[in-house]
Amino acid sequence: MTDVLMLSRAQFGLNISFHILFPTITIALGWFLFYFKLRANLSKHPVWMRVYRFWVRIFALTFALGIVSGITMSFQFGSNWPGFMEKVGNIAGPLLGYEVLTAFFLEATFLGIMLFGIHRVPNWLHTLATLVVAIGTTLSAFWILALNSWMHTPQGFEMIDGVAHAVDWNAIIFNPSFPYRLIHVLLASGLTASFLIAGISAYRIKHDDQKKAPSIALRASLYVAAVLIPLQILAGDMHGLNTLEHQPQKVAAMEGVWETKQGAPLLLFAIPDENERENKFEIGIPKGASFILTHEWDGEIKGLNEFIGEHPPVAAVFFSFRLMLGIGVMMLITAWLASSYLLRKKHLPPRVINLCIWMTFSGWMATLAGWYVTEVGRQPYLVSGVLTTEEAVTQIPSGNVALSLALYTLLYSGLLIAYIRTLFLMARRAVEIEEYQADEHPKHKKKLNLDTATGGAA
Repeated sequence: MTDVLMLSRAQFGLNISFHILFPTITIALGWFLFYFKLRANLSKHPVWMRVYRFWVRIFALTFALGIVSGITMSFQFGSNWPGFMEKVGNIAGPLLGYEVLTAFFLEATFLGIMLFGIHRVPNWLHTLATLVVAIGTTLSAFWILALNSWMHTPQGFEMIDGVAHAVDWNAIIFNPSFPYRLIHVLLASGLTASFLIAGISAYRIKHDDQKKAPSIALRASLYVAAVLIPLQILAGDMHGLNTLEHQPQKVAAMEGVWETKQGAPLLLFAIPDENERENKFEIGIPKGASFILTHEWDGEIKGLNEFIGEHPPVAAVFFSFRLMLGIGVMMLITAWLASSYLLRKKHLPPRVINLCIWMTFSGWMATLAGWYVTEVGRQPYLVSGVLTTEEAVTQIPSGNVALSLALYTLLYSGLLIAYIRTLFLMARRAVEIEEYQADEHPKHKKKLNLDTATGGAA
């Protein structure tokens, strides 16, 4: 059972890690596309349509991979975790169904218009289709996060013969952690898309792309990132307070607190030892954790020793949390440094261009680290206080799970490498083809002022 449990957890972790990469981009990229299309409509300058055309192709590729990986991930509810649907399927099933009916069908219907209807439907309808796709991606996140949040802070149900039955759907959907988790994820998506756009645009500029489109996209994305990061810090603080209230064992693992403390230190570094139930090589700021989490210097944080057998693996949560914070600090420095240059000059120096390229997939890394904190931090439960992972796992032979895990690993590794290579190949080959030139009007062939063109991008 232990082998099957660990292999099934590894397989689902691999699937969700691969899948989440793509919705994290498309949720916010849809809104970027809507912004680019609006600017094209309002300014009448073809450069905005060039920006839109380039990024709508990346959106389509990313959306397709998100759909494919999402389907394979959902299969595992039946193959690897049959106990999940048996016990809480009355709640999980409808929420997943609502996501398909209200979001996926909406996206799929208008995505065709957005991708192929630019010269086949009126401009207002094409703009509307872009807006509807953006709304659809956000609505999809709404339903998925409603279910995920309910698994962390379940309410609005009753157990009858060991099966969960819905009593109050409003309470189920708007459970205590849902608002904080939704805001946190949407902001994370905004940052992920912003740094992807900035990184790919910087890559084009570094490779002597003299067109205006990458410069405009770079400027717009960096301004958005510079605004979103402080909001994410505020949202993260609020989410932390909510987690402390409802999942104190997760917070204790995040902070490496073993004994209940008043004035717990903020550990910058440590090596948690679960066998000895202590930390090795601690480096911390006195009372820092208590102040951040309770807003009081002597605030109390419950220790892991109060949750023996009921707390998550400490090291995974502890290090993932610090990785997320470290990447977040780098994103803040990059966005503000680059934005400060752009506010004073029209171009970024080569070192900052290189920094933007290196940070292209920083949103992915921060998202994965945060997701591991959230999901590993819920262990040993699949649904907090209701269903453990061990109770839900499949009974099939471990060899079968190991084989499928190996195949998934090979497949996803190949797809991820191909996806990243394709992005940079598209960036290298980006040119203003005749199709774009046909959209130009002679009166718009004057030089575009970048400061005017990107006004209000943040």
